[in-house]
Amino acid sequence: MKSPPHTTPAASATGATPAPASPPDRRRWPCNGRVASVALMGRAEAERFVEGTVRCIAHPIADLRARPGGPRDRQMLLGELVRVYEMRQGWAFIEAARDGYTGYLKESDLEALPAEGAPDHVVAVPATHLYTEADLKSPDITHLSLGARVKVEDFEGKWARTSHGHVFARHLRPLLEPVADPVAVAESLIGTPYLWGGNSRDGIDCSGLVQAGCLMAGIACPGDSDMQSRELGHPLPEGAPYQRGDLIFWKGHVAWVTDPTTLIHANGNDMAVAYEGITEAIARIEDAGEGPVTQRRRL
Repeated sequence: MKSPPHTTPAASATGATPAPASPPDRRRWPCNGRVASVALMGRAEAERFVEGTVRCIAHPIADLRARPGGPRDRQMLLGELVRVYEMRQGWAFIEAARDGYTGYLKESDLEALPAEGAPDHVVAVPATHLYTEADLKSPDITHLSLGARVKVEDFEGKWARTSHGHVFARHLRPLLEPVADPVAVAESLIGTPYLWGGNSRDGIDCSGLVQAGCLMAGIACPGDSDMQSRELGHPLPEGAPYQRGDLIFWKGHVAWVTDPTTLIHANGNDMAVAYEGITEAIARIEDAGEGPVTQRRRL
């Protein structure tokens, strides 16, 4: 469940950030007072305005935080791109290319773009491993989650060689070839532990599960459920039949519809990604004091 208050439209991945409501949503407002994106000139107060520098996430999972050393807001995965506006005392103030989410990463979580260019393949299975060689018996380096990105330097038989190691090629998908069914992506993560602010196979939350499916399907998607409830698809009228791919929203929660009677969501009741009957979920959540369904939307 992720839905902090005060929201505004997302910054585009290429630059211009829309004018904010008041107060601006710090989650998508690349300004910390000392430094701000040049896109905010005339609309934000900062000591200096900068273009920023594009970097990659260097580790399998990196926590994105509202402030240096603060709690996790969201997570970013290996190879995802960010624009860095400031490096200070071991922390980087960044804006995520995938959704405009703004916050702080450890400087050690970042690396320069590969000399060959930006990542061009994405992990398309729930999880995989990086190996030192194109051999399943070679030492494994680390594991990667669905959505992690790599730059493929060459293919060696069934293996893809990257700057970080070797990955089984069938576990990857070209970034420019989106999947057809975002719900199938969510279903592939069934049983993944629930983690507030999580975006990986190690742990994921409700809005992370929606974003994972959308991004793999080439659908632009913000990071938190309150943003998703305004920006994804269009609202459905009361009583409209459910169909696969619909989204059901509560205050601070969201679920995918898998069929007219079933949903899938990362939830605190199961502490995992799990299926649940739609009628049963609506009743259980309201009985728990979390309120009624606030909106249904169709992509």
